[in-house]
Amino acid sequence: MQARTERQASGSVLASLLAVAHQLENRLETALARTGLSLAKLGVLRALAEVKEPMALSQLAERNQCVRSNITQLVDRLEVDGLVRRVDDASDRRIVRAVLTPAGRRSYTQGAEIVDAMEREVAGVLSPVDAAALGRAVGRLGQ
Repeated sequence: MQARTERQASGSVLASLLAVAHQLENRLETALARTGLSLAKLGVLRALAEVKEPMALSQLAERNQCVRSNITQLVDRLEVDGLVRRVDDASDRRIVRAVLTPAGRRSYTQGAEIVDAMEREVAGVLSPVDAAALGRAVGRLGQ
């Protein structure tokens, strides 16, 4: 009987964890949408903001852990929004690179501030002990 109770408890922990993660993701997506961004778009902007030179779309796909076709579509949308522009590779015409525009850099900064605010909000709900325990637990779950 105890094994069944432990399984039920772990099932509720998993369901609760997934539900809260989904809720937080939805709240973050909603907040980012007000600025014309999404988590996926912000991920591309972040990757481009972290480098000093234009990045190949294949590298962007790798950094964002997605397939090249998804990055192509994201870059298409970001380019239409004026946040990114494509540039040719000087040494290989087959390679297409992307670079942030000044508007893209501003948009990235705005999106990062939204993420930071939500991070502070989430951290503010937890005591320091709970935050540390959650951090350890999430770290172990991610292994």
